[in-house]
Amino acid sequence: MAYPPSRIVCLTEETVETLYLLGEQDRIVGVSGYAVRPPRVRREKPRVSAFISADVAKILALEPDLVLTFSDLQAGIVADLIKAGLQVHAFNQRDIAGILAMIRTLGALVGAQERAEALAGSYELRLQEVAKAARGKPRLRVYFEEWDEPMISGIRWVAELIEIAGGEDIFPELSTQKAAKDRIVAADAVREANPDLILASWCGKKVVPGKIAARPGWAEITAVRNNRIVEIKSPLILQPGPAALTDGLDAILAALRG
Repeated sequence: MAYPPSRIVCLTEETVETLYLLGEQDRIVGVSGYAVRPPRVRREKPRVSAFISADVAKILALEPDLVLTFSDLQAGIVADLIKAGLQVHAFNQRDIAGILAMIRTLGALVGAQERAEALAGSYELRLQEVAKAARGKPRLRVYFEEWDEPMISGIRWVAELIEIAGGEDIFPELSTQKAAKDRIVAADAVREANPDLILASWCGKKVVPGKIAARPGWAEITAVRNNRIVEIKSPLILQPGPAALTDGLDAILAALRG
């Protein structure tokens, strides 16, 4: 691999946003179809993948010297790219510490260590300030729904952001489970936990609050009774990168304020 790499393909959106924030966007030659931050990326960079599928021939045609991927869900793509002779780096961050480490690691990969350290440091400072402001205040109990059929609760970085913002995740033990299938929850469990606020982000599908409110037995849930069902757009909260630490956190704060 050439160092620093000059032709990078990003198969998930968080590395795209990070490279733009570092001023290293000219290195990007291909992106995921889900990349929407910053908005200009959709007109500037060719799309070469979905999330669990990719056009390997199109990626090879771009002659990248580095491909950036994320999670075990892209393991099959990674294997195909490695067999095709490409250099691949697979990130696997599932919490805030991992997101900050991803930013710093990506900065090192492209020779922008100082800018990456400054960026990560600015996020750490903001998170500390938000957590300090929430300290000692009453906490709303929050149910975060990542998917509706089956119902899947929030992953670790989402639970951490809820806590930092001043909420209390009703399923903290599930948030540590990396696989979505291990975070499936029963409707009765949510009803019994009786959250004050329901946050939903259905991974690329529009949330329908009325559908949530109409679930059997949910009319008695405090959040439903008080009409506190809030959608957070998935690009803001379900990508483990800068968006979650900035606009995603802001969306949680706004929902908690009501």
